[in-house]
Amino acid sequence: MSSHPQLRLQIGAASIPKLPAHLCEVIVIQRLPLGVFADPFELQNPHKHKAFRDIAVFGDTNLELPSFQSNRSAVEFHIDAGSNILFMQNNGTEFNLLLPLHARYQPLDESGYSVVEIGEPDMLMRCSVEGKQHKQSCLFMSPPNEKTKSTSATVAWKIPAGMKAHAGFVSVITFVTALLSTLSIVYASMFWSGTKVSKT
Repeated sequence: MSSHPQLRLQIGAASIPKLPAHLCEVIVIQRLPLGVFADPFELQNPHKHKAFRDIAVFGDTNLELPSFQSNRSAVEFHIDAGSNILFMQNNGTEFNLLLPLHARYQPLDESGYSVVEIGEPDMLMRCSVEGKQHKQSCLFMSPPNEKTKSTSATVAWKIPAGMKAHAGFVSVITFVTALLSTLSIVYASMFWSGTKVSKT
């Protein structure tokens, strides 16, 4: 996976029972580990597609926090069971969901990398009883087994974290760069002020 990967959730049609499409929706819940988050604003684009009834991010949505200060989060997709994204359930194929992910600042490590594992999503089917819209039944759909075609196994993401041995060197370079930038700004300001005074 790259530094800004997309998590592909590929779920076989065999996972979805044959229920009245106009009365049901599929709910996919993807839990994210520490150090990984999904940007709620970035998810607004797929939300505009008619296939999704709703997309929500739960948990820590502060995108600026480093990994050790953040909490876990989860992304929840609500998909119309009769939409094209499910490929009509009768052609024996699977449907795909692309979830753009981002990594937080990871703690330093001797290897220079931090590895996080992203597990399989949970799936549910929520259906409304015909003629009684105020009553709803919820059917839990278990993780795929050997009879269910799925490639949504646990994914390992190797995130660059920085090496402890380089911390001192990077700090010195950062300090020197910041100092030179400050001196350049001060010099430019003084030179510009002096030019204006001499012209007057």
